[in-house]
Amino acid sequence: MSADETRAFARLQMTHIGRPLPRPNAERLSRGAARYTPDIDLPGLLHVAFLRSPHAHARILAIDPSAALARDGVVAVVTGDDLARIARPFEAKLDHLPKLKAPKQYPMAVGIARHQGEAVAAVVASSRAVAEDALDHVIVEWEDLPAVADPEEALAPEAPRVHEDLPDNLAFVSEIRQGDHAGAEAATALSLERDFSFARHTGVPLEPRAIVASFDPVEERLTVHQSTQTPFQTQAAIAAMYGLGDSDIRVIAPDVGGSFGIKLHTYADEMAVCGIALLLKKPVKFVSDRLESFVSDIHARGQSVAARMDLDAEGTVLAMRVDALSGIGPWSVYPRTSVLEGSQVLTLTGSPYGLKAYSGRLRLAFQNKAPMGAYRAVGHPIAMALSEVLIESAARRLGIDAVEIRRRNLLPDDAYPFRTLTGLHFEGLSHHRCLDRLVEMMDYPRLRAEQAELRKRGIFRGIGLAAVIELTNPGPALYSVGNVRVSAQDGCTIKLESDGRVTCAISITDQGQGNLAAIGQIVADVAGLKQGDVRIVMGDTAQVPYGGGTYGSRGAGVGGEAALRAAAAFRENILRIAAALLQTEPDDLDIREGMVGAKGSSEGRVDLRKIADIAYFKPDQLPKDLQPLLSASGHFTQLTDTFVFTNGFQASHLELDVETGIVRLLEHWAVEDCGRIINPMLVDEQMRGGIAQGIGAALYEECLYDENGQLVNGSLVDYLTPSSATLPDIRVAHVETPTRTSTLGAKGAGEAGTAGAPAAVFNAINDAMSPFDAEIFTMPATPERILRALGRIG
Repeated sequence: MSADETRAFARLQMTHIGRPLPRPNAERLSRGAARYTPDIDLPGLLHVAFLRSPHAHARILAIDPSAALARDGVVAVVTGDDLARIARPFEAKLDHLPKLKAPKQYPMAVGIARHQGEAVAAVVASSRAVAEDALDHVIVEWEDLPAVADPEEALAPEAPRVHEDLPDNLAFVSEIRQGDHAGAEAATALSLERDFSFARHTGVPLEPRAIVASFDPVEERLTVHQSTQTPFQTQAAIAAMYGLGDSDIRVIAPDVGGSFGIKLHTYADEMAVCGIALLLKKPVKFVSDRLESFVSDIHARGQSVAARMDLDAEGTVLAMRVDALSGIGPWSVYPRTSVLEGSQVLTLTGSPYGLKAYSGRLRLAFQNKAPMGAYRAVGHPIAMALSEVLIESAARRLGIDAVEIRRRNLLPDDAYPFRTLTGLHFEGLSHHRCLDRLVEMMDYPRLRAEQAELRKRGIFRGIGLAAVIELTNPGPALYSVGNVRVSAQDGCTIKLESDGRVTCAISITDQGQGNLAAIGQIVADVAGLKQGDVRIVMGDTAQVPYGGGTYGSRGAGVGGEAALRAAAAFRENILRIAAALLQTEPDDLDIREGMVGAKGSSEGRVDLRKIADIAYFKPDQLPKDLQPLLSASGHFTQLTDTFVFTNGFQASHLELDVETGIVRLLEHWAVEDCGRIINPMLVDEQMRGGIAQGIGAALYEECLYDENGQLVNGSLVDYLTPSSATLPDIRVAHVETPTRTSTLGAKGAGEAGTAGAPAAVFNAINDAMSPFDAEIFTMPATPERILRALGRIG
């Protein structure tokens, strides 16, 4: 936007932006009136159930569907070979990373199944129950193949290959070495080397993955209802696989019951549903149940990292080194690949501190487990844990308080702009202000005094801190450099309805974050409307402008700026029409609460309904040279940097039973700087929800596999998640440093909670164990692992 438009935005009377207004869809959702993809019902709808491989690695010798086809209600049995005849396989490649191996992936297994849970055949029937019952009658002849589950073992020269046409199981390797390593080494007084382990876990959204696909042979158009974050990405993926044009496919994301990155990816089984609809020319539905979700949804984290931190005698962090290894399953996930988690660990580790030297290596291995992809706060929890756990461990050895060692090392708040050794460009962060606010909010000195007194009585409490940096508002460089069709821009179109209300169609989506409310607040303030008069349309490729959707904490920062630009243009259009009616100049008018009139006056105002009535039905009352424009569009791409960075601080307070290893969380605090806050209630909700997921990673969540690649805890009976009974009170505060990359000034807030909570909780556990000179570096910190660290069990 121009400088004049920026100044105009700054002069707006903010009656909506910055206020904790309720979600406009809250009542509808709480009444159970939401419409999710599983609720979609179409005439003649058929249901799909997948036969999934019980083996981690096996050759498919034959599939006999005859008994299943003979059952009442069964319409078809479709195999991987059937779909391979009409589908182009995916290859998840990035042009700028030519070393990334990208094996071809079909909608269902062709010839070989490479992980437990991979779809091998699909039964299509009159109901889900009929389809599931028929699965037992599809006879598959298998030849077991050696499976490789452990990534370290997968890289051994003698390891069985996951893909026979590849020379080994090394999917990708990347290295970085920057800074003055000799100088850092010469000044080092303390060097800490620790082996960290971060378990695989998955997102577990309340609504599982679901898709309904219907092909119209007359219009030759495929309509897809899908529980997804990114409708246009789905559209492009279907088009690429089945040779259709993008505009031949309509993707609708209705109400979505949580995503967390799980519904960001292109899943082979969901592409199979689209292929089945094309083959049968009938509408088909697939809804994943919870058991198959555990073996078919993407997993995340799952890294082993050897990390080192070097400090001088005063506690100044000089250098860091990381060596990370992760298994990514049999494929690099399409279209964004499986590189992002590991690469962000490399680039983010140590980023809050002014390191003098940094080196890192990332290795990704193919293995016979479920594929790995992007999950909320991609790479951040690992990177923050490496930096923050090591710096507090160093503080204990040097006899420096955990707050003080941060103050000695954090980049000064006036040091920006700043570029890290890994190439990240920080426009402006506020770690010192956030830390000061955190210390005040938690009454840090009192907690430390209380901790010391309780230890005399054999009660061991821990206090842990974590500095946080979050990548938000990604620019086109993230994917365009790799020639990947993932949009970094978003669009918004606003139109005046004949009753004087406004419809806003925008390309971002809402899976519970509250984007619906935030966009409504922006449009209402910028266009001068009542929020209740703004209707938001999202999630339909046939109704909204093209855009990236929701990923990378970009909804408010990118989508919000697109809405701002559309609203500003819409306001100018309305003012031109009103000026003609009131026989004055547009600059002399403003719009407040949907009423147009002279600036500074409440007299003689005209409501938008009258303007709509004249423009639509009585345009002869307007000057002949004025063609009324009653809609306006705005688009925005963040072009300044690869990312815009959010920052903050978190702290955890807990009590550890050293006899049982059980952790009781007492309190958690977070101070967040996400730029301009559109709705503080929504940001607080995002922080609390993200922290809850981070606590899950720290204490509970782990996908457990045996040595043969079999998931052994694939249900919510055995896979533990946080609950209201185990979560502490979470208090949130804010610092605001608006980004200069947009007029709105908003950064993202969706992932910072998840990014920092694991490190804060782990530091609190290690602080509680410090009287026993014990530490733990494996997530989740289960009671058994804590007791082993304490030496209570072998």
